[in-house]
Amino acid sequence: MGAPIVKILVASHKKYRMPTDDIYLPLHVGAEGKVDSKGNPLDLGWTKDNTGENISELNPGYCELTGLFWGWKNLEADYIGLVHYRRYFCLKRRSRDPYKNILTGAQLRPLLKQYWVFVPRKRRYFIETLYSHYAHTHYAEHLDATREVIAEKCPEYLPSFDRIMRHRYGHMFNMMIMRKDLADKYCTWLFDILFELSKKMGDTELSFYQGRYFGRVSEIILNVWLDRQIAVSAIPRERICELPTIYTEKIMWYKKAASFLRAKYLGEKYEGSF
Repeated sequence: MGAPIVKILVASHKKYRMPTDDIYLPLHVGAEGKVDSKGNPLDLGWTKDNTGENISELNPGYCELTGLFWGWKNLEADYIGLVHYRRYFCLKRRSRDPYKNILTGAQLRPLLKQYWVFVPRKRRYFIETLYSHYAHTHYAEHLDATREVIAEKCPEYLPSFDRIMRHRYGHMFNMMIMRKDLADKYCTWLFDILFELSKKMGDTELSFYQGRYFGRVSEIILNVWLDRQIAVSAIPRERICELPTIYTEKIMWYKKAASFLRAKYLGEKYEGSF
């Protein structure tokens, strides 16, 4: 047998520098309806998420998940993954140029013999649970409604949901690499919940930034899905690999910290990335 075929989608809504390794597939997310200055369909030179079976028109709320849906429905590979145009997995930091530190196929393929799922290292909040952090920076109703959907559609996941909500850490960013059969199971579960969540929430008066809550809820419930798979021995814990991540731009830590403190103590919701 040949080496496993790996395709990792790089979700982007704008032209940006991309890794050159052949395991990466740049994907224009939210391509539906986008036009250039001449009124022609916007062409970034990459595959678009409004081809094949897709939910590209939902991108304003689903963010990079329209890319994950596209990959789930349209990619043929042994492993599929999702990263972002500014955030990637890495194995070792060897250069000041972050693009030279991005995980390569040569680094990843030996790990496929041992691992089925790759996720970012846990992000730790220390003074917040996942639930309280979301409630302070976004709207708790999104998670409460998600719990109701899980109770209705897959109640066996409720113990995992409640446990994860109490954690002060989690695998974030909607980044993963999974064996394709597991990605199929995860995506079937995830999008079934999110589509029902959309019905339950209905039309909401939210800002553009806060309206992207489907993508944020999915960051948290990836942890719920993994917790359940481990609990029932569908995915042994030792088959899950946590990898470091790198961000290709400078993170404005002082703005991030100030916004968090205002959210926690003054009730000011986030209205932008940092």
